[in-house]
Amino acid sequence: MLPPLTDPAHTQRAELVSLAQALAPADGLHDTALPGLQLVRASAPGHPLPAMYEPGLAFVVQGRKRVELGGEVLHYDPFHYLLVSVTVLPHGQILEATPQRPYLCVRLRLDPRELGDLLLQAPAAPRPDTGPHALRVAPVSSAMADAVLRLLRLLRTPGDLPVIGPLTLREIHWRVLTGELGDALRQRTVTGGRSQRIGRAVQLIETRYSEPMRVEEVAQAVHMSVSSLHHQFKQATSMSPLQYQKQLRLHHARRMMLTEGLDAASAAHRVGYESPSQFSREYRRLFGAPPRAQMEQLRHVLQSKAEAG
Repeated sequence: MLPPLTDPAHTQRAELVSLAQALAPADGLHDTALPGLQLVRASAPGHPLPAMYEPGLAFVVQGRKRVELGGEVLHYDPFHYLLVSVTVLPHGQILEATPQRPYLCVRLRLDPRELGDLLLQAPAAPRPDTGPHALRVAPVSSAMADAVLRLLRLLRTPGDLPVIGPLTLREIHWRVLTGELGDALRQRTVTGGRSQRIGRAVQLIETRYSEPMRVEEVAQAVHMSVSSLHHQFKQATSMSPLQYQKQLRLHHARRMMLTEGLDAASAAHRVGYESPSQFSREYRRLFGAPPRAQMEQLRHVLQSKAEAG
């Protein structure tokens, strides 16, 4: 009697889950030995929460997640990956996760230089720039899943990582660039296009988020009219440049309070607020709780998990 045939895709997914669980043994965000590569683990679904998504790729290994930006809702899971072309501030929600089958996700930062180099090797007929949509979802091909699997395997063999890691990262960039979302990356990378100019505007605000900002100066820096910048910026991020800067300040302040132990007044000053009371009001409006109360709650959750582990 012949042995039963094994489904290669099922075997591939099972190994991905096993490796991701080993590399992310507890809930939370886990850095790896490879810069720009992180793993996320969660043992329960959550509520929609404001988040900051930086340019990169998200490959869900197990579970399912929902992301909403400007009224558009996208879902990604082990069969669909997420492309983030510029830093955006959506609401994210983990939909499927249990202690027995936790949500597991591989996050990979995009390298613009790598993309630019690959574009020279994969010329394509130019297509109209359809606008800077910052979030997109596409099916995961077997070749892409295999490349992600090999990247996780390399984390178990540190001696191979410096040599083979960059090659595998380059392959993943290539798979995206030559896949369904290739045009989105081309428009983001090619100099002079609308998407590329909006990307530069986002980067400019990111690097100077704590400073006073005039939209006219940003428009001039990226060679756009103010009205065109407003329209294209909102298309990409779902908000105006000034709204984007305000929410970016609040996200950075939240991170400072959590990771550096700053109080609300110090964090507010660090990110550019002159009025602590205004900071507290806007923080509560975005995150649903005052800064101090939320920090106490988050630290209590983290301490409980540490004691349980």
